[in-house]
Amino acid sequence: MPRPVRRLLACVISGALWAGALGAATVTTQVATTATPAAAAENGLARTPPMGFNDWNAFGCNVSEQLIKETADIFVTSGLKDAGYTYVNIDDCWMTHQRDAQGRLVPDPVKFPDGIQGTADYVHSKGLKLGIYEDAGTATCAGYPGSLGHETTDAQTFADWGVDYLKYDNCNNQSDGSRADYVRRYTTMGDALRATGHPIVYSVCEWGTSQPWEWAGDVGNLWRTTGDISDNWNSMLTIARTNMPLAPFAHPGAWNDPDMLEIGNGGMTDTEYRSHFSLWAAMNAPLLIGTDLRKASPATMDILRNREIIALNQDPLGKQATVLSAANDRYVLTKELAGGERAVVLFNAGDQAQRIATTATAAGLPARGGYAVRDLWRHTGYQSAGALAATVPAHGSVVLRVSADARKAAAALASSPPLLDSGVTAPDHIEPGQTADVTTYATDLGTLPAADVSVKLTAPQGWTVRATGATTRKVLPTGDTASVPWEVTVPEGTGSGNYPLAGTATYRSSAGDRRVTVPLTGTITVVSPPPSGTSFLSDLDWLSATNGWGPVERDRSNGESGPGDGNPITLGGTVYAKGLGVHAPGTVTYYLGGGCSSLDTEVGVDDEKNGKGSVQFRIVADGTQVADSGVLRNADGAKALHADVTGRQFVQLAVSDGGDGTDSDHADWADAQISCS
Repeated sequence: MPRPVRRLLACVISGALWAGALGAATVTTQVATTATPAAAAENGLARTPPMGFNDWNAFGCNVSEQLIKETADIFVTSGLKDAGYTYVNIDDCWMTHQRDAQGRLVPDPVKFPDGIQGTADYVHSKGLKLGIYEDAGTATCAGYPGSLGHETTDAQTFADWGVDYLKYDNCNNQSDGSRADYVRRYTTMGDALRATGHPIVYSVCEWGTSQPWEWAGDVGNLWRTTGDISDNWNSMLTIARTNMPLAPFAHPGAWNDPDMLEIGNGGMTDTEYRSHFSLWAAMNAPLLIGTDLRKASPATMDILRNREIIALNQDPLGKQATVLSAANDRYVLTKELAGGERAVVLFNAGDQAQRIATTATAAGLPARGGYAVRDLWRHTGYQSAGALAATVPAHGSVVLRVSADARKAAAALASSPPLLDSGVTAPDHIEPGQTADVTTYATDLGTLPAADVSVKLTAPQGWTVRATGATTRKVLPTGDTASVPWEVTVPEGTGSGNYPLAGTATYRSSAGDRRVTVPLTGTITVVSPPPSGTSFLSDLDWLSATNGWGPVERDRSNGESGPGDGNPITLGGTVYAKGLGVHAPGTVTYYLGGGCSSLDTEVGVDDEKNGKGSVQFRIVADGTQVADSGVLRNADGAKALHADVTGRQFVQLAVSDGGDGTDSDHADWADAQISCS
C-alpha cells in the first residue's frame, strides 16, 4: 500500500520525534497511564505473538500463489517452521478489482490460478497456516475492493477458503475520525469472523490512530500501534520508541503490533537488524518476516532462526518488556519470564559504542549471592555476582537471560566463566594525522576470578595500533578491572565520521579450563574542521546524519527512498542549487572545531509536496539551541535562519514534525553556509 497514504495517520507526536532527532533518550507514548488494558478477544487464538511471513515489505503488489507456496516450502526446509514460524500471509493486491455477482471477493486468476483455497490447501499440507489481507474501508490501500459494508460475506468467504489470519487495514475508511467509528468498523469484522465458527487470528491494522491498545483487545488479537515501518534505522527506532511504553496493554491473546520485520531487506546493517529482532521479540511483537526468503543471506537466516531470542517472544507468561532506564540513548529493558527468570536487553540507540549497565535486582530478581546469565546472541553461559553490563556497539544490543534459581546459579559457578564487562574508551574526537590514547578495559562481574586474561585491539585498515602496557593478566579478581593503554594513529586524509575500534578479551574461569572470547567494542570519532572562509555545508563531510525516510540528500530534496531520487531544492517558487534535503525527523551533525562564527540558511518544506507537510527547524551548537524556525508549513515558503556558532565544536541541523504527523515532511536547508576563520 502506498506509504504516503498509510503514513498519513501515523501515530507519533512531534515532541517525541524532536527528542529522537537529537538522540535524546525519550520513549514516546500517547498512553494515559491510568487506562485499563482491553481484555483478550474470546477466540482462544494467538496466546503467544503470531510468527510467520508477510509479502508486503519485500514485494508490494507483486504477490502470487507461486511466491506463497515457495515461501511455505522454505519455512519447512530452512528450519523456520521448526523455530516457530507458522503463518504465511498474503497482503494487498491478491484480488480482482470487481466482486462477483454474489458480492464475493475474487482472487486474481493470474496471480492465484488455484485460488486462495487452493493456496491455503497447499500451505496447510506443509503444517502451516495461511493469512490474508483486507481493509475496513471502501477500497484497500492499493485500490482493490474493501470490506466496509461486506463484512459478513467476506468473513464467511475467508472461512470457506480455510484462511487462518486476517490483517484488516484502514485506507479509504470513510471515517468521521471518532474513536466510536473505529471501534464500530473493526468490531463489525471481528463479530463476523467469530460468527463463521472458523478460527481466524484477527489483526487490527488502524495504525494506532485511535489508541487501539485501549479497546482492540476486546475485538481482535493484535493491533498496530504505529504507521508503516520502513527499512531504515530511524524508522525502526522511532517505531520502537513509540511501542515501548505500551507494555501494560499486552497479554496472551492481545498484542501490541509495531509492524512487520524488515530484516534482510538491505536498508540496515546486520547489527541494526539484530537490534530490530531483539526489540520486537522483547516487546512481544508479532514476528512476521518481510524479506524474500528465496534470497536471504546466511546472516539474515541466523537472525530469524535465533531460537533463544524467539523463546523470549513466545514465553507463555506473555509479559511485554518494560523500560527500566533510558538515558543518552542507553536503554535497559527487562522482561519477566515464566519460571521467574528475567530477560534484560541492553540497547544502544546512539551512533557511538556505549557502556550500558544494570543489576539483576534492578531487573526484578531477588537478591542472591550469584546468578546464571545466558547471552542470547553469543549463545554462551556465564555467572555473575549481580552486575549486568556491556559496552554495546552503535545501534547494537546485548540480550541476557538471567536466573536467580539456586541450582542454575550453582551449575553456572561450577562450569561457566565469569561475566566480563569489556570495551574500549577513546577521546571524544581526533583529527586526521593525530595519535590518540585509547584504553581497553575488562572488568570481572562474576563470583569467581577470571584467569589468563589476554587482550587484543584492532583498528580500521591503514591505522596504527600499539600497546603501551601489558596485554595479559594472570588473575583478574572479582570486581577488578584490567586496563590496557594503547596508541592509535589516524592516517592523514581520513574522512570525518565514527570508526569502530574492535578487539577481543580471551580468558577462563579460575574454576575451569574452558576459555572464552568476548568482543571489545569502541568508537573513535574522526573530525576535520571546515576550511577558512564561507563553505556550503552540502560540500562538507558531515559527522553523522539520521533521516525520517531515505538518506539525507546533497543539493537535492529528499525523495524518501534511495539516494539521488529527489528534485532540485525549491521553496516558495525559488530554486536553490545548494543545500541539504531531509525528512523529519532528522539530524545532520558537523564538526566545527571552534573556528567558525556563523551559520546561515533558508529553510522550509519543499514545494514538491504541493501544500502538504509541516516541520520545525532547529540549530543546536554544543548542546545549546542557537536558532529555531518555529513550525513552518509548505505554503510558508522559505524562512531565513541565522545562528551564532562562535567557538563551538559541533553543530546539529535538526528537523522535527510540525505536530501533524510526518507525512510529506520534506524539509530543506537551502543554501546552508558556514563561515569560518
